[in-house]
Amino acid sequence: MGFVCTCTHKENKALFSIDEVSPWCIIGFDSLNRTPEQRIDMLKQMGFTKYGFEKGKGDLSFMKDEFKLAKENNIEIISIFLRLNTKRDSIGKLSPMNQELLSNLAEIDNKPTIWLSFSNNFFEDLNQEQSIELSIKMIDFIKSKADEVGCKLALYNHRGWFGNPFNQVEILEKLNHDSISIVYNFHHAHEYIDEFPAIVKKIKPYLSHVNLNGVKKEGPEILPIGQGDSEFEMINQLLQQGYNGPWGILGHLKNEDVQIVLNRNIDGLNLMNSKLKEPKAK
Repeated sequence: MGFVCTCTHKENKALFSIDEVSPWCIIGFDSLNRTPEQRIDMLKQMGFTKYGFEKGKGDLSFMKDEFKLAKENNIEIISIFLRLNTKRDSIGKLSPMNQELLSNLAEIDNKPTIWLSFSNNFFEDLNQEQSIELSIKMIDFIKSKADEVGCKLALYNHRGWFGNPFNQVEILEKLNHDSISIVYNFHHAHEYIDEFPAIVKKIKPYLSHVNLNGVKKEGPEILPIGQGDSEFEMINQLLQQGYNGPWGILGHLKNEDVQIVLNRNIDGLNLMNSKLKEPKAK
């Protein structure tokens, strides 16, 4: 697929359309601490039709109500974050919070994709082979739980050993489960900028979602789209490998109104759209 054809639709529709982009990290990262009702109202006013669910550090007492409210307002919750920590989670046993999350999913009509992340304490004392083996066993266990509640599973590149996309690809190659995919996050890509062309080729067969962010080697980790020096070329590389969505944008700043943060990223998307419509320099 050629670059120009990938970047825009025949109707000259922008690649990044707000009604097709999903906000991420907007619940536990919002200085206004919006209620589910306020959050849904905000998303509707801004023109979003989907978003991702992460509980932050609070409880899950509002989770089923939020999923119900989103459905009533024709907003899709496309993903839910499940983070494993070796202090609380092991093969065959999950923390009470993660058990509650899965129990809630069993009762919810809309089935989001579970975005799975591991704390690095799983791998601190393990070599590569042991880390791969443990990951496979743990992911098999989580997949069985996801299957029970009717959800798909995607590996989430957070920090540490499991956040390395080359390790995730090695895991998936050995797991050989067609239904497990990768969600790639630009805010965890700063240390991999130089390797990104190779990363794209590796992850493309498994890639189901990309969360955008400004990217600079020196950080900061959370940066509005368009204020980094690498995200435009990274998007180019994804497009050239045949990936053209779905896409997400971030809240992820606890000390700010998440609507303001999302608006900055919308400005960044508009900038990317304007640049992507221009012919690529040879």
